[in-house]
Amino acid sequence: MRAYRAKVVEPLRRPDPEERQAALEAAGYNVFGLDAEDVYVDLLTDSGTGAMSHDQWAALHRGDESYAGSRSFDRFRSAVADVMGFEQVVPTHQGRGAENVLFGALLEDGDVVPNNAHFDTTRAHVANQGADPVDCPLPVGLAPEADYSFKGNMNVDRLRSVVDEAGAERVPAIVLTVTNNSIAGQPVSVENVRRVAAVAEEADATFVIDACRFAENAAFVGAREEEFADAAVAEIAREQLSYADAITMSGKKDALTNVGGFVACRDEGLFERCKERAILYEGFPTYGGLAGRDLEAMAVGLREVVERRYVTDRLEGVAALGRRLVDAGVPVYQPFGGHAVYVDAGRFLPHLDTEAFPGQSLVCECYLEGAVRAVELGSFAFPDTDRPELVRLALPRRSYGLAHVEHVADTVAAVHERRDDVPGMDVISEPPTPELRHFQAELAPCEPMGRFGET
Repeated sequence: MRAYRAKVVEPLRRPDPEERQAALEAAGYNVFGLDAEDVYVDLLTDSGTGAMSHDQWAALHRGDESYAGSRSFDRFRSAVADVMGFEQVVPTHQGRGAENVLFGALLEDGDVVPNNAHFDTTRAHVANQGADPVDCPLPVGLAPEADYSFKGNMNVDRLRSVVDEAGAERVPAIVLTVTNNSIAGQPVSVENVRRVAAVAEEADATFVIDACRFAENAAFVGAREEEFADAAVAEIAREQLSYADAITMSGKKDALTNVGGFVACRDEGLFERCKERAILYEGFPTYGGLAGRDLEAMAVGLREVVERRYVTDRLEGVAALGRRLVDAGVPVYQPFGGHAVYVDAGRFLPHLDTEAFPGQSLVCECYLEGAVRAVELGSFAFPDTDRPELVRLALPRRSYGLAHVEHVADTVAAVHERRDDVPGMDVISEPPTPELRHFQAELAPCEPMGRFGET
């Protein structure tokens, strides 16, 4: 049952097929280039796209816009301490700001940074410091059809090999992303967190948790890890984060806000370096590029996100879309993730090889078919990495209802029915930073696309 009701509504318009065709061509067959008004159901990302609660909207009016030492910062800092267990926190404008602050304070040229699977901006920020981002996923995590409860886990044997090969002195940080966005939003067990923390301690490396979706991960732990079967989401969240030396956070995910993020750390020396870097790139350390009202909204959101009724509704909403796609015969990554359903474009379009970017072809066809915007997270977004050809359908928090979910499922199912006629894509132009090419590259289909469906 939905855990909330709508108090503000936004009218939506679905462009006609000819408009969609023209918009996609103008965007260079890259849906990041589409105008939002040309999209009917927008599942490009769940980052900053959700609806805030009435308590969050009320908190906006308490915003203290003092440049330094605001009351809003105090409330935000208290929420981070109470919910996540970190007393030292530096706010930033969003998650990538947090990555820039922390990695700039930790990394040097020639360093190696292992991760269960780097996401795009994380990989780019590591590379921007001259370090080498190395993925250590479980083999089962790369198998969309395999059944395993914690497919987002770090491959600890691979992690040890990376540390040994690089030398511990060249591994200043080990990063664990929960849930694992690059591996289909799959959760990480607390047992795996503990094992990774032990390796980090042996290597004298800073253990960093990317905590963007920490509450969703905690809910999965409660459902799947026997030790925590009777534990509250808030209790699990504190436990899984207690092993980290530092965390990065996008408040646009599990702080339920439209903007904001932060770095939190336990070491005072690292905290001071982060504050200094934040002043340079984000703002004074008690506002970090945010308005006081944004800090207020994050403070409330962090407390709301660990409420069981919220997070249960969140995961059930994602699973509802996944079940509809499975019932329609659409190949999807299973089990379903915490924030999104990932379609297996490799199985969906088996006639297209990697060089033809099947995921990007599927993304474009879904837009042409039903004005649904998704995102490719396969060989186009992550060149030169061994990852499945996935398309992510990320559900904004507390935004869309059952009718929207049904429309998305009908749209993907309609493309699946004519899948044999879907052409591949060619990259026409791309930016010089390969980790970020999917944001700006322009493509073209190898053959005409779409059937102008009315889904």
